[in-house]
Amino acid sequence: MDALCRLIEALLLAAEHPLTSTAVVELINAAVDEEEWPARVDLAQVEAAFVALAGGVSRFGGIERAEVGGGYRLRTAADLAPMVRRLWPDRPSRLSGAALEVLAIVAYRQPCTKTDVEEIRGVDCGGVMRSLLERRLIRIVGKKDELGRPLLYGTTVEFLETFSLPDLRALPTLRELEALQVEEAARDKGDRILEAAVSAGEQLTLEPEVAQADPVASETESVPDSPPDSEP
Repeated sequence: MDALCRLIEALLLAAEHPLTSTAVVELINAAVDEEEWPARVDLAQVEAAFVALAGGVSRFGGIERAEVGGGYRLRTAADLAPMVRRLWPDRPSRLSGAALEVLAIVAYRQPCTKTDVEEIRGVDCGGVMRSLLERRLIRIVGKKDELGRPLLYGTTVEFLETFSLPDLRALPTLRELEALQVEEAARDKGDRILEAAVSAGEQLTLEPEVAQADPVASETESVPDSPPDSEP
């Protein structure tokens, strides 16, 4: 088990995106076939290793295993975020209140059109949605089957990672949000989007529509040349 945990720890550190247990099993067993690793593993063994890693990755606790975006990855400890951010003083600015509201609406109503978002907010959202597309927090998931075939939008794996969500089912209901007292420290971890969902209006559904969009589906859709304000 120690050797397996050590290997998975290294894989998580090197991986660009969250790794699932299934992906790790396939990777290790492929390495066994090529005589690069001594023993095959099964899903239960890998999942047990992930559980073991949850108890602590580094000796001092500066790195932790997180379950995000439908898989696992290594992240710096949340309480150290203010210090870590100092490494990138020129990083993209935080999301504006308008961007958080739009993102919350897309998260709860996906797949939805730009018009759906604007009906809730009451203002044009083309520029905000274009910015969210560029930051890979939302993506185009298809076209609605109606006149004009407007684009449908959904959230991305990057959205789940940014707000430390394992999947869309982790989004709380609006009733839960209304009872949530969000402290400033929690907002730095991404909870501001949840508060924005409440302020976006009661037209949002009370339960996340998780069945309508796959958050970990391939994100190969290209951003359209024309801005979201002028949907085909």
